[in-house]
Amino acid sequence: MEIKDSAAEHPAVERRSLASTPIFELVEDRFELGGEELTRGYVKHFSAVAVLALNNNDEVLLIRQYRHPVGQQLWELPAGLLDLDAESMQDAAARELAEEADIFAAHWHTLVDLHITPGMSDESTRIYLAEGLTEVPEADRHAREAEEAGIVPAWVPLSEAVQLVLSGELRNNLAVTGLLALHTVRTGHHQLRPADAVFRNHPRGIQP
Repeated sequence: MEIKDSAAEHPAVERRSLASTPIFELVEDRFELGGEELTRGYVKHFSAVAVLALNNNDEVLLIRQYRHPVGQQLWELPAGLLDLDAESMQDAAARELAEEADIFAAHWHTLVDLHITPGMSDESTRIYLAEGLTEVPEADRHAREAEEAGIVPAWVPLSEAVQLVLSGELRNNLAVTGLLALHTVRTGHHQLRPADAVFRNHPRGIQP
């Protein structure tokens, strides 16, 4: 048996919208599976991108941001939604890195792709590795608002960041995934994918 995620759609016989916001919609589907009719509710959500920025000192950029649903200040990777139709995934990642961290990157690779919470949402995210970093000029920097206005950046040695994950001090899912993925690449000599690698079976059909 090949160990590989694959498409296996079971089209909805009926779909009801239970609630809607500008970012997500709560829906309920009826569908057939194995001769049985099931009903499942889930969130249809904009997908996203995140950026693990690595400088020449082998330090990774983490940003602290307040997250109201968990009531915590979390250390995260710069990230954002794919909510602009004409924008590619890599362009969105570059925009988020500039807006949230005031940084440009010259070199990009795909680090890892993931479905965030596939039991309750169709949200999917690509995490990029960004290197060759330079600062956005002061005059061109984005005016951050709401939760983003309180962002605090920190450069952390990769080895230290990995230990913070393993000790339970860092819990944001994208930060945990990205840091452990980069550590695996470094220690196991695995090859990174190019920035424009295909995201197979993306729920919303989004590609780089």
